[in-house]
Parts: sequence; structure tokens; C-alpha cells
Amino acid sequence: MAAQAQQETALDPNRDPHRGSSRDSVRDREIGGEQEHLDRVYRRLEEKIHEAEFLMHDAVQRGQVGTPGALAERDAQVFRAGVHLNRLNNEFEDFLFGRIDLLRGKDGKKGPDGAYTAVEPAEGAVRPDNTADIAETLHIGRLGVLDEDYTPLVIDWRAPAAAPFYRATPVDPGRVVRRRVIRSKGRRVLGVEDDLMRPELKAFLDGHELPAIGDGALMAALGRARSHTMRDIVSSIQAEQDKVIRAPAASVTYVEGGPGTGKTAVALHRAAYLLYQDRRRYAGGILIVSPTPLLVAYTEGVLPSLGEEGQVAIRAIGSLVDGVEATLYDSPATARAKGSHRMLRVLRKAARGALERNGSPEALRVVAFGRRLELTAGELADIRRTALGGTAPVNLLRPRARRLLLDALWERSGAAARHTDPELAAELRSSFDEDITAEDAFVEFLDAWWPELTPDAVLRAMADEKRLGRWARRILNPGEVRRVARSLRRDGRTVHDIALLDELQAILGSPARPRKRRELDPLDQLTGLEELMPVREESRRERAERLAQERTEYAHVIVDEAQDLTPMQWRMVGRRGRHATWTVVGDPAQSSWSDPDEAAEARDEALGTRPRRRFTLTVNYRNPAEIAELAARVLELAMPGAESPSAVRSTGVRPRFAVVGESLGRTVRVEAARLLEQVDGTVGVVVAMNRREEAARWLAGLGERVVALGSLEAKGLEYDATVVVSPAEIADESPAGLRVLYVALTRATQQLTIVSGERDEPDGAGVPDLLRD
Repeated sequence: MAAQAQQETALDPNRDPHRGSSRDSVRDREIGGEQEHLDRVYRRLEEKIHEAEFLMHDAVQRGQVGTPGALAERDAQVFRAGVHLNRLNNEFEDFLFGRIDLLRGKDGKKGPDGAYTAVEPAEGAVRPDNTADIAETLHIGRLGVLDEDYTPLVIDWRAPAAAPFYRATPVDPGRVVRRRVIRSKGRRVLGVEDDLMRPELKAFLDGHELPAIGDGALMAALGRARSHTMRDIVSSIQAEQDKVIRAPAASVTYVEGGPGTGKTAVALHRAAYLLYQDRRRYAGGILIVSPTPLLVAYTEGVLPSLGEEGQVAIRAIGSLVDGVEATLYDSPATARAKGSHRMLRVLRKAARGALERNGSPEALRVVAFGRRLELTAGELADIRRTALGGTAPVNLLRPRARRLLLDALWERSGAAARHTDPELAAELRSSFDEDITAEDAFVEFLDAWWPELTPDAVLRAMADEKRLGRWARRILNPGEVRRVARSLRRDGRTVHDIALLDELQAILGSPARPRKRRELDPLDQLTGLEELMPVREESRRERAERLAQERTEYAHVIVDEAQDLTPMQWRMVGRRGRHATWTVVGDPAQSSWSDPDEAAEARDEALGTRPRRRFTLTVNYRNPAEIAELAARVLELAMPGAESPSAVRSTGVRPRFAVVGESLGRTVRVEAARLLEQVDGTVGVVVAMNRREEAARWLAGLGERVVALGSLEAKGLEYDATVVVSPAEIADESPAGLRVLYVALTRATQQLTIVSGERDEPDGAGVPDLLRD
């Protein structure tokens, strides 16, 4: 989310950065320009579709000639045209996602896709006064598209000409001046976000200065500052980020850094770089884990192209288990219990205890060899204990339990003592087992006594406070038992439940199921259909979705905001990267988990014995110094001695303090509306987690540029301006509340407003107690 006012100020020095923009803002003009290009691409795609349809029709006409050669030619042409038509139709939506603007290259050779092949700029491409002209612009998309003159409208993202989009960095930009991510939905361009590879350069496109949107604008403003010191700082940012992006992937790469240092962006560009450098190595997939769905949406906007071929999966921590999407949050006390490593012991007990359900049979009665055989409740309990003594998952122990039941019934029958011949005894035992297992009474008993358990069924059993109390005795205290049971009784699963479901899946296991034979399709008996009708190809998107569902482990795992993962969540993520290399991104000072040492132990267990490589990002280029200085006061309270990243710019606009007037909701709405007038971009209103729905009602009708979010949802996001509501409420909502407040105070790129209530104890200037010197 962009620092829009600064970007437009860089383009127009006479513009007031604190006043709203005209309707024809730079962002709107740039989106409009990309929309025009996208419209042209779709017109060309429609032409190609009409061409493919014409070819199919022409091929059918050829078949009327009747000669064997004409029929063969017709079939081949129908197949080729059908495959091409199907490919065009399948890739018709969300077609375009990137663009690069390039300097003139060393040679004028063009590749088969119509783009120039030079990697490095020509001598003189950059003039002595640090200005240059853009010689070539390439749009990157799902398929290559040429216009009528064979000029590229879109470069296929896998083509060599698209490589600079993924590989260029500010330290090694090659010919790239600007890299743009284009967000689109169907035929509509929703937004653009720029990275400047040469922020110090003043580049011109068609006689106009090349604009930059988003963080690229901020880097441009910094890079073009008159101070040599500022330009040195920009170079420092680029160098330390570039080292992380290009670091070898043969181990665990830790990336730490405070708010605004670009950790998330670095991690995402690292994913692109690794995938494009060695696509075959990462055919096993890259998993990117983000703490919230909001950050996932941002991530997908930055790197939409990586979803191709199922090679990259971007998941919120609440959607790592297929088929479940959790967006609800537990109270901090409940979350601490569910996320603790202690829950592993509770789940193991619950998985076994859940076999004993209400209505479970207390005796087994069957007839064999003309005799009535019975096993009592005590004998059944002993058999169950023996069966559960194995280490296999609970559902996979059912065959063992079945064997133990048959052994007990065989012994009860007394048949073993009547036969001394081993072969005869074995034959008789086999016959006995067949007779017993064929009885409906035995099959029904086994299904009821040892049912196949699902993770969700075990969690439902844990919602019974009395049963959970037995399983969690001496593990959880009574208050924790009560809170966990109540949470599991609510409708819908919470984010912390997802790790429990995943752990239970490992504890329970899934019995192997016999494959069903495919029923014959009557059309299978017809011949020649494959020759006459092109087989529908699976689209890349469909293949990506299928592979994502089938894949349970990945070749590389990137964990964003890693400091927030609980021990149980680390176990869940670890199962998906048992043989992977890792990039772990986080900041201990921003951790919302109350026991970092416990989480670190679980993290180390998940990462195993792989070598560690550490990088630290030190420069905060998101927050102005005025905001960073205020946030540093909270950091000192949360983690005494911790160092804040260095803010590299100053706006002269200090944080604003407001005190609740007639009502909290009215005050927040007024302050949000004021900021909407002063910034061109987004406004985030951060409240304590229990006020999320209430805050959304306060802001109703103010438009889509303002968003209400809970304190835990703000992690990793940024807004042009933020309103932080009642610092005391945020600080008091959990033992990690001060660290969460530190995060909330560091989301703004331009302006910050603090709204204080009575609990904040504001002074005469409205400054709350927590934020005073």
C-alpha cells in the first residue's frame, strides 16, 4: 500500500503532500494506461479465438472431400485448432500481471518472441546527467501474444525475455529501470505497484518522466534526494536486501528486521528468484505461509505469476489444512492454551479416548462352532489398551485390534486345546476367523467399538468439558480446560484450531482405501472419437489447484512473520517442509506469542539440523522518523534494550493525539474521515481484537479506502495513514500486548493518529500514558 502523496510530490515539487489529489491522479492515469493495453490484448485474443474457430470449421469442410489423405489432414487440423482454442479460452481471465521498462541494449537482436535479447544496457544508454530514455516496454502474462505486425503485446512469463522481471534487483538491474506488478480481475485492472531498479535515475518514456507507484515512488524520492547521505542509505537498503534475495537455498535462511525494513517484499522476491533460477529443483513446490488472510491477499498481489503450475502455494496459517478455512480468533487466554506444546499430549490422549463414545458396546457376543462366545467390558478394555500400546496412528491400529479380538474369541472357544496337529489347528483357526468376521454382529460391533476417527470428530469430543478434563488432567489447568471446551463448542473453527486438526490427522492417520474401478463409459466403445474431437487440455490454473490439493510437502518453505507462530503451528508447518529448504522471516520485537522461548524450541524442531544463515535488515523506509520515534518508546517497554531500525526520512508531520469526545465510535469516525481528506491512499483503523466488528460499524459508509482491523490482523500490512484506538486496550489484551501495540504504531507511511479513552489516562495534550516520555 503506497505512500501516494510522497510519490506525487516527487513528480510535482509544488504539490502539497497533505491535500487530496485531483481525480486525474498519477495512480489513476497509470491504471488507465494499463487498462488500455489490457483492452488491446483482449481484442487481439478474441481475434485469435475467431481464427482458431475458423480453422476448425475449415477442417470440417475438408473432411467432405472423402479421400483418406483429406480425412487425416482434417483430423490433425481439428486437433491442433482445438487445443489452441482451448488454451486461449482457459487463460482468458487474469491474463496480465507484470511489466518491465528497459534501457537500450548492447545489440539490436530480437528473439522469437519479438523482444530484444540484450541483457546489459548499451554504452550511453544512461546520459552523464543521470537521465535516460526507456527503449522498450514488455508486459508479462500467462501466454505470449503478438499483434498483427508481430510486435509483442504480452511476453509469456516462462520465456527468456521475461527473465529480468524475476531476476533484476537494484544491485544488479541489467536493463530494467522499473518493474511493475499489475493486479487485475478478469478484464479490469485494479491496481499497480512499482519497484525501481535504478531509483537514482531520471527516466523518460515517450517524452514524459517515468512515474512510480507504491514503494517504488518512495525509493525514487529517497534516491533522488540532494543529500549524498540519503543516496548512500538507499544503496545500503538495496545491498542488504539483495544479499537475502540471492542467498543460496541449501539451508535455512533467517531474515530479521524491524517494521518497515521490507522483510515481506524480500521474501517474496526471493521466492521469485529461486523459482526462476532453478525451476526444476523447485518443481516440488514453494509454500509461502502468512499469518493472516489480509497479508495473503497482499502477497498474491505482489507475485500473482508464481501460482502457475502449482509450484507456489500461498496460504494463511488458518487455511493450511485442505477443506478448512478459519478466520475466527480465540481469546488470548484460549489461544495460549491451544497453541502451547502441552496440547500435543492432550490431543494424543483425546485421540485414544474418543474411541470410547456414548453408546459404545460394552460386550461382544458371537456364535462359532455352535457355541455362544462373549467378551465382557473388562476384557474389551484390556484388548483396547493392548492395541493402543502400539506406535502406529490410531486409525491404522484397527486391524491390530481386530486381530486381538479374534485371538480372545479363539481362546474363549477352547478349540486350540482340542487339536495337537499344527496344520489342522491352523486350518481350523482360519475357518474360525472367516466365520466370525462374516457375521454381521461382529462387523457392526467393530464399527461401533473401534470407529474410524476424523480430526473434527475428536475436536467435537473435546468440546465435552468433563471428557476433556479427564484427558487434560495435570496438563491444562481447570480454567484452560473450560475455555478450550467452550471454544470448541462454537460454530466454526478458529485459526488456532487448524494446527490441532493437522496434528490430529497425524495422530489418527488415514486407513488405506481400495481403489474403485472406473465404470466404463459407453463412449469408450466407440472408435475414432479421439481423432475427431480434441481432448480438452487441463488448464494451468486447474492443474495448479489439483497439485495444490495433492501436495502435502514442499521443496522450499517461506514463513512470513514467523515470530507469531505458536509451537503447535510450527509443528503443522514443519510437516510440510520435512525435506525442504527454508526462508524464515520475522522480528522478535513484533511477536504476539506470549512464550517466545517455547515457540523457538518448536521452530528448531521443525527446521531440524539444517545449517542456519542469518541476515538482518536495519533500515526502516516505511515510517517517517516522527512515527518511528513514538513507536520506539513502546518497544523500550516491550523489550528493553532492543534496537529499532533506523528511519531514513522525515515528513515534519508529528503523530496526532485525540481524546474521546461524546463517544468512542464517533471520535474514531471523525479522525478517519479527516485522514481520508489528507492522504490519497488507504487508512487503517487498528483496534483491540474484541472490537473488530464494532469498529467496522463505526466506519460504515466512509468508502473502500478505509478498513477496520484487529491488532493481530495488522501484522505485515501498511497504510498511508492509521488510527490506533486505545493503546491501553491493545496492550492489555494479552501478555504480548505491548509488542502488538508496537506493530500497530508502525503501519503508517505518512500519518498516525492515536485515539485515547479513559483507560489510556491521556494528559492535557491527549498523549496516553503508555506513549509519554
